[in-house]
Amino acid sequence: MDEERFNMSLRKFLKQVGVTSQQQIEKVVREGGVATNGNIKVKMVLTVDGTDLNHTVEGEIETG
Repeated sequence: MDEERFNMSLRKFLKQVGVTSQQQIEKVVREGGVATNGNIKVKMVLTVDGTDLNHTVEGEIETG
């Protein structure tokens, strides 16, 4: 495995996840899909095809 190529590809994927996730959360908040006077609960689930990986990260984002 080419470590440098792997790390670059992984970072590119994670950047895409971060940017697109932020856009989607901002969209749902701005369009009134969630209350904007408190916190919203969020969850991100990571899976890898062909493996049993199922990693979940949960948190809250302040909106008001």
